[in-house]
Amino acid sequence: MPGVDLVLNPHARRLRPGSARRRIVVDEAGREGVRIHEPTTLAELEEVARGCALRGVRVVLVAGGDGTLMRCLSALVGAFEPASLPLVGIVPAGTVDTVSRNLGVARARIRTIVRAACSVTATGSPQSTLCVRDGAEAGRIGFIFGAGLVSQFFDLYHRSRRPGLATAAIIAARVFTSSLVGTSLAARVLAPAACVLSVDGLRREETGWSLVVASVVCDLGLHFRVTYRARSDGPCFHVVASGLSPYELGRQMPRVLAGRPLRGQPHVDALATSLRLDFKAPGAAYVLDGDVFQASSLTVETGPAVRMLRIG
Repeated sequence: MPGVDLVLNPHARRLRPGSARRRIVVDEAGREGVRIHEPTTLAELEEVARGCALRGVRVVLVAGGDGTLMRCLSALVGAFEPASLPLVGIVPAGTVDTVSRNLGVARARIRTIVRAACSVTATGSPQSTLCVRDGAEAGRIGFIFGAGLVSQFFDLYHRSRRPGLATAAIIAARVFTSSLVGTSLAARVLAPAACVLSVDGLRREETGWSLVVASVVCDLGLHFRVTYRARSDGPCFHVVASGLSPYELGRQMPRVLAGRPLRGQPHVDALATSLRLDFKAPGAAYVLDGDVFQASSLTVETGPAVRMLRIG
């Protein structure tokens, strides 16, 4: 189908050569005449995005996980003029697929997604994004930003032997239990990150933050609804930061699962258009859509609205 391209991440565990999901994705795309790309480096992905822009591609399907979608959106925003960004469809193939779950496509059949993309009446819904700049490269476009315990959690997750929802749930349960009984695991994961943050230009003088998140979706994964005020079509993102101790933060779990605001000080809970973090240590870790990066300072701003392919 002219005007429909598929970007497939060959490094994704569920899309490796010989995997059943990869075979289904490739077969369905081939049956509909979709052009398939399998970039193996960021430079190749950016070249694919520029080619899509030159050919005026109207729909780009992204097969992979949250990190793949973030990388692909970043490349597309860099290649296309803002007014000509294509519809973007997700073919979920990650280990957790938090973003696709928020957008309601995690359980959609691959055939349904591909057919929707190739329909002459394909339509999309506007979706807010984040733009994260840390000085290392052009802004990264994503949905969920985190520092502090978020980066420590993903460090444990990426070092696990079998990444996936079950593993993530087990790690979260261990950290929660550890926070209540005071073991070293909670002290390590929930230890305050040494940084100063500013929200919409207002500087917070506290320098120890156990949790810092900014998101345009409500569920950060595992039904953790910390950013309960996030809206997919809003002009702002939701920022939540807490400097509570591991024990005090652990006690907030019922409120997190219920989508209720955290309690205790120091605390930030705001709808914002900009967030700046200045870390005390060089090369501190932060997370964007499941991928871990390092920076001494960074800014999170509202990104461009992206039209996400509507299924059904």
